[in-house]
Amino acid sequence: MSIHIFKDVDSLVAASADLVVTRAQESIAKHGRFSLVLSGGSSPKRLHELLTSDDYRNKIEWSKVFFFFGDERYVPADHPDSNYLMAKQTLFDPLKIPANQVFIMDTTLSPEASASAYETAIKEYFGTAPVKFDLIILGLGDDAHTASLFPGTSVLQEQQALVKSLYIEKVKMNRITLTAPLINQAHHIAFLLFGAGKAPAVEQVLKGAVNITQYPAQLIKPIAGKLEWYMDEPAAKNIQ
Repeated sequence: MSIHIFKDVDSLVAASADLVVTRAQESIAKHGRFSLVLSGGSSPKRLHELLTSDDYRNKIEWSKVFFFFGDERYVPADHPDSNYLMAKQTLFDPLKIPANQVFIMDTTLSPEASASAYETAIKEYFGTAPVKFDLIILGLGDDAHTASLFPGTSVLQEQQALVKSLYIEKVKMNRITLTAPLINQAHHIAFLLFGAGKAPAVEQVLKGAVNITQYPAQLIKPIAGKLEWYMDEPAAKNIQ
C-alpha cells in the first residue's frame, strides 16, 4: 500500500489524473483496452473535469477505455442522485464516449435483477480471462464505507457474488455495489478523497483496530494488485 498526501486539492486531482493516464496507457499497450471503475459521489467530479480538459483529453485513447461503476443508487438514470448521470455529464458527454463503452447498472430492473445483470455483463466483458479490472477508483464515506459497502450490512460477509443489491437503512435507499472480493481482484485500486471531514474515517481505516463491520473500507486489500491512497493534508491530518 502507498499513501500520497498533497497540500491542496488541485495537486491531488492532478496526481490522480496522471495515475489514470499511466494505467490507461499501460493497459492499452499490454492488452488493447483499459477497464476503469468509477467512483460515485461528488469527489470524482474534479478528476473528470481534469481528464476532459485540453491538457489531458488527448493523453488517452478513449476509444479503448471501458467504464464501469463501483456502485449505484437505485434511482432512475436521469435522477440527480445517479452516479451514472454525474459521470455522463462530467466525463462521457464531454469526451463523446459511445454507449457501448459504458456499463451501466440498470435501475429499471429490480435491485436484485440489476445486480445479477451487472455481474453477467462483467463476466461477459472479461470472457475467459480472469475478472480483474485495470483500475478501480474508490471514495471513502465519513462512516468509513466505500462503494456501497456500508457498516453493519450483510454484503460485508459476501464471498461468492461479484455484485450485490442491498437496502441501506441509514440512507433509506437500495444500492447496487461491487463486492469486496471482486474489488480485491483488481490490478490497481486507488482511494481518492479530500477534506478534513474525512480525517476520522481515514484514521479508523488505516490506524484503527481491524473491524470490517464498523470500518468496511478495511476490506479493501488487493490480492495481487496495488493499493494507493490519494488525499490532501486535511484528510490525512490524523495519520501523519
